[in-house]
Parts: sequence; C-alpha cells; structure tokens
Amino acid sequence: MLILSILAFFAAIFLLAAITVAVAWMGFVKQTAEAEEAAQHDAALESPPGDSPLFRNERLSSFNFWDNLLARYDFIEILKVRMAQAELEWSVGRVTALMLFCGTVAGLLLLKIVPVWGAFAGAVGVAFMPYGYILRAREKRFRAFREAFPDVLDSMARALRAGYPLPTAVDMVASDAPEPISTELKKASAEANLGMGWSRALENLARRVPVLEVNVFISAVVLHSRTGGRLGEVLTGVAENMREAISLQGEVRALAAHGKLTGAILTVLPLVIAGMMMIFSPGYMLTLYNHPWGKTLIASALGCLVLAQFVIRKIVDIKI
Repeated sequence: MLILSILAFFAAIFLLAAITVAVAWMGFVKQTAEAEEAAQHDAALESPPGDSPLFRNERLSSFNFWDNLLARYDFIEILKVRMAQAELEWSVGRVTALMLFCGTVAGLLLLKIVPVWGAFAGAVGVAFMPYGYILRAREKRFRAFREAFPDVLDSMARALRAGYPLPTAVDMVASDAPEPISTELKKASAEANLGMGWSRALENLARRVPVLEVNVFISAVVLHSRTGGRLGEVLTGVAENMREAISLQGEVRALAAHGKLTGAILTVLPLVIAGMMMIFSPGYMLTLYNHPWGKTLIASALGCLVLAQFVIRKIVDIKI
C-alpha cells in the first residue's frame, strides 16, 4: 500500500506539472500568434489597396498547429454549425481542447476505480459533455424560436394586410420580435438588402434555423412569389396551425415528463444506495471492490445505468 501511495503521489505531481507546462506553452504560442497577426494587420494597412485581401478565412483556433490539425477533419464543420445555431461565441479550437482535457482528466481518475476499458469508455463520455451542452443550448434556442414564431407571423400578416410589402413587413416585425427571432430576421433582411435576394436569404434562414415552422413559412413565401394571392391570410392560417401543433407538443412533453423523472430516479438511486453503504458499511463495499472481478462489475453496472438512461429518454421522446 505504501508503494502504491508513493506511485499515486508522483503520478499526481507529474500530471499537475504537465498541465502547468502545457498551459504556459499554450499561452506563449497564443502571444506569438497574436503578435504575428498584429504585424500582418499593420503590413496590410501599409500596403496598397490592390494588394490587401478582401476576405479572410475564419480561423478555427488561435494556435497555428491546432488550426491546421482541425482543418483536416470534416466533423469540425458540423461542430461549427451547431455552435452557430446555439448562438455560442466559442471557437472550435477551444471546444475541442476542452473536450480533450475533460476526457484525459476523467480517464486518469477512473483508472483508479474501474478497469482500463471502463476508464476509456468513461473518458469518451465525459469528453463529449461540452458537445452535449452545445446541443442542449441549440435545442433550447430552437424551442424558444418555435414558441414565439406564430405571434411573429400574425404581426407580419397584419403588416401585409395594411399594404406593406414583404421586405418592409419583415423589417418592422424584426425590430419588435423577441429573441432569437429578432436576430435571425434581421440577418435575413440584411442579406436580402445587400443584394443576395430574398430567395437566397430565406434559404440561409432555413439553414441557420432548421425547424419545421421556418420551412413552412419559407414555402408559403416562395409559393406566393410564384402564384400570387393574399400572403397575409396564408400566414394567419399557418400561424394558427403552428399554435395547435405547439399546444399538442406541450401536452406530449407533460405526459412524457413522468417517464423522464422515473428514468432519472432509477438511474440515481443505485448510486445513492452505494454511497450510503460506503458511509455506513464500508467493509461491505470494499469486499466487492477488492474482488478480482469487482472493478469489472462496477464498470459494467455504471455502463448499464448510463445506457438505461439513454433508452428511457429515447422511449419517452415522442416526435410530432
């Protein structure tokens, strides 16, 4: 036990030293990159107008080596789109570095409790937690968009019936609409006014907010531009149908909340019981931990709990 304690102490010291050196080195590289970027900016200002670039590709990270490495993988574009849809002002390099850091620390900690395969699986799961937060923020933003969109369509329909054209109606509604609808409509209006055209601007809106309500609105606008008719009345009917669908989705979520709560309780309850047994009867749990198959059984139990939570949430997640 003394030898294991000494090895654990030196391993912890080595880990802290490695993290300190890595942070210091990353800070040095970042300062160097910022100095190079400032020098390039000054050179671009001093150069003739014909030689200065009009556009610049957005960097994935402030570190050159990390930016070059991330640019080789296609899933980075998906991550960038998800962060933009969640309206998070994060860089791809920062998110990926955080995922690697969380996975590494979780793997090193789990190695003392579970076998190697369990520590690896747990490290992978913890590493994807920042990405799960991004998906949750994205879904929350889309839900807020769907719930407020029918009222925005009603305001747009009233503006159209008052005689305003569609671009003016969109500008009027965008100034008074709640977030995130206001931001998205202002982006679409700016793109259309800068020469992109409303068809392309609406396509970009559907790409930024890939929800059914936005696709229905865009289809109605495109159909009206081809066939004509009273767009205000069409938008009023679309808004009413959206309200009925949102009301039905709310009822379904209320019914599914019981299943989600049951799944959460069934997942947390074994962990609570194990913690209480470690406090009141530690010898009983240490018998399992010190057994040759103990760590494997503990890792399998934790994996089954996580898998059961995902299965329960998948069952109660009813799509309409």
